[in-house]
Amino acid sequence: MMTRADDPSVAQLADLFHLLGDPTRLRIVLACLPEPIAVGDIAAALQLSSSLVSHHLRLLRAARIVKAERQGKQVFYTAADAHITGVLADMLEHVAEPQAGLDQGVEQ
Repeated sequence: MMTRADDPSVAQLADLFHLLGDPTRLRIVLACLPEPIAVGDIAAALQLSSSLVSHHLRLLRAARIVKAERQGKQVFYTAADAHITGVLADMLEHVAEPQAGLDQGVEQ
């Protein structure tokens, strides 16, 4: 499903990419992909403060990029849905591809 350039959803999509464009937030989301993970574990894995991780997670939750589930006293975070997981997996695969030959036949 492609959308027109003047569609209001373009602005929403730009906001999502803006949120994911921050390296710290992107690292936090990537940490949530394999399995649900607690704030303290994200902070330890990424060598960040728990308060900073919590701040970014609030933004990511508001944008429906991650979701939270309380288990006892801890809150575990994971990707909000298969769309988020799929987009990030596809983009990681894209950046891992060799670049040789991609610009062949393109005049500058």
